[in-house]
Order: sequence, then structure tokens, then C-alpha cells
Amino acid sequence: MNPDIIIHPSRAVREKTIPSCGILFVNPTEAKVALQILIDRGGDQRFLFHSGLVVSPDNDFFVAGPALGAPMAAMVLEKLIALGAEQVVMTGWCGAVSPDLRVGDTVLGGAGYSGEGTSQHYTSGEVSKPSSRLLASLKTALGIDVTTVFWSTDAPYRESRKMLKALAERYEVSAVDMEYTALCAVAAFRKIDFAAVFLVSDELWKDEWRPGFSGKVFKRKSKAQIKQLMQHIVSLSLFEDA
Repeated sequence: MNPDIIIHPSRAVREKTIPSCGILFVNPTEAKVALQILIDRGGDQRFLFHSGLVVSPDNDFFVAGPALGAPMAAMVLEKLIALGAEQVVMTGWCGAVSPDLRVGDTVLGGAGYSGEGTSQHYTSGEVSKPSSRLLASLKTALGIDVTTVFWSTDAPYRESRKMLKALAERYEVSAVDMEYTALCAVAAFRKIDFAAVFLVSDELWKDEWRPGFSGKVFKRKSKAQIKQLMQHIVSLSLFEDA
């Protein structure tokens, strides 16, 4: 522990530890649904400052969120690690930079390039990557063979066609979000297993921006993916080999 760092994440005396594995839903809409599902099953609802935290009735896993944006997501992950998390799957929405991706597609995070300001405080590397072990477990559980190259940004209203084209040409970036690279960096720094699954919510590669997150089909896929992921954790031992 670096003595020069002023504030370190910690577990308070009265705070309970949490299971070693869980899901972090960064998107507020999905987090609300996921937390309520676990509460309805008899989960233990706990305090997590500006986010939410519920532990499954059998104490096998936890669900946390929301945590929108890199700084908030990093703070939440740091706290979860301090409480005992060792394997965390992030789930969220992403924008498609490549025409190969369409609204409603499910993608797994691969290499990530940072356009946010949090990662640089955890790593000096140009690229961040998820845990290969946990990513392999996700691939098996969800039946997805390939990963997607991401770029994470703090400023979604400042994305330009020129910038996204340059990122695609230089790094083969296919999707953009706001938290992924920061969470990869935090997880690597703290030496925990981390991977991420996304639902494509909008398309940025067309002449006009095409949002899809308000559509009925997208909403159905979002809820189905939440339930699928939670079901895999409970019944398919997603974290067993991580």
C-alpha cells in the first residue's frame, strides 16, 4: 500500500463482507431492474453510497449499480473490492462504431483504449484488457466467441465522425462506452478478475445517429440479458473456473 496516497478504499467496521463474485450494472435503467429482481428473491439490500448493492439470499453472488461514467464506476468497483469482490462482470450499453454491430447485439469487451481520465491514475499502458479467465467463462456461458475493441469516453456529446473513424482505423475500435477501460485498469491494479458484456444501444457509424435504447425490442433484449446473466451465475457456475 502506497503511503503517499491519501485515501484508500476500505471496509467500515459495521459493513459486512460480500461474496467474491458479482455483477456491476453501470446503466441506471438496468441496475434498477437487476437490483429489484434480487430483492424480490429475498436478497439482502445493503448501503453503497450513490449506488445500490444486493446480495443473493444464499450469499453466492452480489448485484451492484448504477455507476455511470468512469470516475463513479471506479469508485464503486474500488468499494466492492474492499468489501471482498474478486471476480466482477460489468454489464452496460455501448454505441456501435462499426457497421458490423447493430442495435440489440450482445458483445463482449476485448482490448480497450481510454478516452476517459480515470485510467491514467491506475496504469501507464495504452491499452487495457479484461481477465482472460473470466472472459473465457463469459464466452462459454453466453455462447459468444469473439470480443470487441472498445474506446471509453467521458464526453459522449463531443464524439465526432472524424475521431471515431480515426480510432477505427488505428485501433480497430468497434464500440464506445463510458466506463470499460477505467474498470479494466482498476481491476488490473487491484489484481481481481474483471470482464464485461454489453448491449448495443445506438449506432454511430451512419450519416445520422441512430438511438435504439427507447425501442420496445431493445428493452425486451435488455431485460432478457439481465435475467440470462443472473441465471448463468446461479445455475451454470459462471465464476467456477475464474
